[in-house]
Amino acid sequence: MTVDIYRALAEIEKSNESAALCTVVKSIGSTPRHVGSKMLVYPDKKFVGTVGGGDLENRVLNEALLAMDDGQTRLLSYTMADPARGDPGVCGGTVEVFVEPILPPATIVVIGAGHVGKAVVHLAKWLGFRVAVSDDRPEFCNPEATPDADAYYPVPMGELPAHLKLNNRTYIVITSRGSSIDAQGLPGLLEADAAYVGVIGSKRRWLTTVKALQAKGVSEERIARVHSPMGLELNAETPEEIAVSILAEILMLRDKGTGKPMKANKTEAGGGSTAGD
Repeated sequence: MTVDIYRALAEIEKSNESAALCTVVKSIGSTPRHVGSKMLVYPDKKFVGTVGGGDLENRVLNEALLAMDDGQTRLLSYTMADPARGDPGVCGGTVEVFVEPILPPATIVVIGAGHVGKAVVHLAKWLGFRVAVSDDRPEFCNPEATPDADAYYPVPMGELPAHLKLNNRTYIVITSRGSSIDAQGLPGLLEADAAYVGVIGSKRRWLTTVKALQAKGVSEERIARVHSPMGLELNAETPEEIAVSILAEILMLRDKGTGKPMKANKTEAGGGSTAGD
């Protein structure tokens, strides 16, 4: 069974899917499974292996789903004595299960493979993201025209959700060539559970897009999810500088940073983070 789990893990990595590996790391007294027993849980709650069956297994399954959602490990401890007081069994022992989310690299989806889009692709790949490129112009959306990406989708923006799975580890960067294109493609994208949706352009361009989205019946709640103009204020001008601004905002939001200068984060005692130590 352990061999099956390792094979499944290899397949998950190959296909960029998610799962959670649950391992019995401590067992005292009488428990359903020994130390080292494993269970691999998929997002649809299917699983390979077991950590004990019954209510214990069901509780671990639920924690595994939460781990895949928030990306945090868990060390679960259960006493197997008295179900009347909430224990998951009557074996009499105690068991600890370590739950580890197995998540693919976060994905940057760049829509619009112009000068800025290409710069974003290059920088995002260097930062360790999986990168997908989409453009309705096939001559722009290919490895020769836009190197460094992992996948290419030469389709209109509105059709992209039918070709690419968008989830809470997806960051959408729209560097398209106009408001009309954004207004056509954004409604479908805003229905997805993406971690970030950013649109390039001026405040005037975004206001024009907002009016068009409202006319299409897109809710204010969905519209408010969009970061536009996107990026941190760096007075960026070149495509490469703009890419730095965009990726800086994404990293800040992903890692819960403040965007303030490091000097401003120092404590009164002179502490604080010192990049480069």
